Amino acid sequence: MHYMEALMLITAAEYVAPTSDENVTVTDTEFSNVAVRLYLPRRASDGLRRAVVYFHGGGWCVGQAGMKSYDHLTRWTSNRLNAVVVSVNYRLAPKYRFPVQFEDVYSVTKFFLQSSVLSQYGVDPDRVCVAGDSAGGNLAAAVAQQLLKDPEVETKLKAQALLYPALQTLDLNLPSYQENENKPILPKSLMIKFWSEYFTSDSSLREAMASNRHVPVEASHLFQFVNWSNLLPEELKKDHVYSSPAYGSSELAQKYPGFLDPRAAPLLASDAQLRGLPLTYVLTCKHDVLRDDGVMYVGRLRAAGVPVMHDHAKDAFHGAMMFVSGPAELAVGHRLLNRYIEWLNENL
Repeated sequence: MHYMEALMLITAAEYVAPTSDENVTVTDTEFSNVAVRLYLPRRASDGLRRAVVYFHGGGWCVGQAGMKSYDHLTRWTSNRLNAVVVSVNYRLAPKYRFPVQFEDVYSVTKFFLQSSVLSQYGVDPDRVCVAGDSAGGNLAAAVAQQLLKDPEVETKLKAQALLYPALQTLDLNLPSYQENENKPILPKSLMIKFWSEYFTSDSSLREAMASNRHVPVEASHLFQFVNWSNLLPEELKKDHVYSSPAYGSSELAQKYPGFLDPRAAPLLASDAQLRGLPLTYVLTCKHDVLRDDGVMYVGRLRAAGVPVMHDHAKDAFHGAMMFVSGPAELAVGHRLLNRYIEWLNENL
C-alpha cells in the first residue's frame, strides 16, 4: 500500500456527512466544478455577512473538508462569526500533482468573489477572508498573492489567516527543522515526503530534499527570500550557524519546476509582489518544523508594509488547533482556536 493511501484511510475514518444543526445549514456542493462544503448560518443578520474561504491541511496529499476536526472548525467559525464558510475539497496527491491543488482552491475563490455569487449568499464584498492550516495555509497565502495579479478579479480580500503554514521548499534544514526533526505529528521526514509528493513520486526529488541538495545553482538568487540568518529573530537563531546552500542538479528543477514556483512556495515571491497583500494573521508554534517558514513570512510581510498579527505559541506543536474535541482534547487547542476566531471577529 502506498504510504499516502494509508493516511487517506485515516482521513476516511474521520469523515462526517454534511449535517445541519440549529445554528448552521451544511451542504456539499460544487463551486466552479470543485467540491466544497458550504456552511450557511441560520440566525438573522443585521446586514450583509462576512465570509471565510477555508483550505484544509494534510500535506496536499490527505485530509478533506468532511473530516471531523475540519467540520468542527468551519462549523464553529460560521456559527461564532455569523459568517458564510466555504471549505474546499481540492484534489490531492499522489493522484493529482501541483499545480492542481492550487488551481482548485484558486478557481473556487475566484468564483466565490464574483459579485453575483456574493450577492446570492448575502456576503459583504469588503469582508471576505481566505484561511487555511499547514498545506492549507500554503494554499491561502498563494491564493492571496495570485489574486493581486489577476485583472479579472474586482473584489479584494479583506484578510488572510495562515495557521502554521508551509511556505518554502528551498531550505529544509532551517533551525525549526533541526530542532523538531523527530517531533510527533509532523517530523521532518514526513514534511519532506509531503513536499516531494506534491510534485512527483520520483524518489530522487525526495532524497535530494532530505539532504537539502535539491536547488540548482541557477536558482541561487531565490535564497535571499529564505535566508534565516537575516529573517529570523535572535531568540530563534540560538546557537544555529547559517551555512551557504549546497546546490543540486539542474535536472530535478527542469523536471519538477513546481518547487521553485511561488504558487507552491509563497515565500519565494519578491518584495514587490508582497506589497498590497491584505491584513494578515499568522500562527506559528515553537515545536513545529514549519515554525520558521511562518516567522520569516511575518518579517517579510511587515517589511513590505502589510499589517500582520503574529501569534507565536511557545507551548504548541504542529496541528495543535485540531485538538479541540473527542479523546485528544487539549487546552492549548482551545486557546489557539479561540484566538484565531477572536482575531477574525475583530478584523473581518
